[in-house]
Amino acid sequence: MEAGIVGLPNVGKSTLFNALTCSEAAQSANYPFCTIEPNEGIVSVPDSRLETITKYIPPQKVIPAFLKLVDIAGIVEGASKGEGLGNKFLSHIREVDAILQVVRCFEDEDVTHVTGDVNPISDIEVVETELLLADLETLSNALPKSERAARGGDKEAQLRVDVIKRCSAHANEEHPLRTLDFTEDEAKIVRGLGLMTAKPILYIANVDEDDVSGESVHVQKVREHVARVGAEVVPVCAKFEAELAELDEADRAEMLESVGLEEPALGSVARATYRTLGLQSYFTAGEKEVRAWTVPVGATAPQGAGVIHTDFEKGFIRCEIYSLDDLIEYKTEKDIRSAGKLRVEGKEYVMQDGDICHFLFN
Repeated sequence: MEAGIVGLPNVGKSTLFNALTCSEAAQSANYPFCTIEPNEGIVSVPDSRLETITKYIPPQKVIPAFLKLVDIAGIVEGASKGEGLGNKFLSHIREVDAILQVVRCFEDEDVTHVTGDVNPISDIEVVETELLLADLETLSNALPKSERAARGGDKEAQLRVDVIKRCSAHANEEHPLRTLDFTEDEAKIVRGLGLMTAKPILYIANVDEDDVSGESVHVQKVREHVARVGAEVVPVCAKFEAELAELDEADRAEMLESVGLEEPALGSVARATYRTLGLQSYFTAGEKEVRAWTVPVGATAPQGAGVIHTDFEKGFIRCEIYSLDDLIEYKTEKDIRSAGKLRVEGKEYVMQDGDICHFLFN
């Protein structure tokens, strides 16, 4: 699963991407479209539970969960009609699983805003409008072929027609498609069409260096908007985070303390992205390694095992599971087992965030 970082030009997308992925690339120049091809990077998901597990089960190495991020070129008004990088920008968004929209919430005379004024709600609306217009065109192009197939009695094609018409009506009312509810079969059709406003979205408010907690009027406006659409917002000072990423551990801790942060805000971004993608972690723990594994919310035990190796899913027998609270209370797996707290789950078990697992397979 991967998330694409989008936004208007000069909002700090590439600076944020470089900080998130600890990229050594220079900060982007102050002009639109400096990111032509989408850069890709991997970012770890900070999880304090890993550190807790290692206190009781010391491993040779610790492996966190990871996310794939894509830095996509800046969008401008008219992109759906080919303005700016137009179709190239849109095609890159169609390929990702979730959207991270960076919204400029800082004032800086040296960094030109593409519209002249810093207005985060206007920026959000420009991007959303362009994605809606592109989705409407996709739906319009897909409808005739689906209608022809439906006339031949194809039930799947008829469902496709129904979904297209429903989505078109919703988008014409200027509502993003992620605000619609779909059945599993309908959601599959929507994914197949590559509809961008159906993708989950996370807003990242890029703030001033003196507002790292995001208390400015700009950020409050974003929070109000996000609350109405049921999404999430994370305030980040991309410039500060980029500087922080270049420091050694001691200097980093001192710099964080100076602004009242306990950890880099990028940790909050990674965890929020994880949630936006509908992902969760389970753990395996032993002397060799303590590791976080990524599964979708709702994954069954065999599907969770399959993340480690496809043979684990095919030959799944059962899963032995305990919780972090059990480990803290009983200290060792042996004592957890003796206390009867080690659960044995079968093929129908739905994985829970934070499960510590041993899989048995044929």
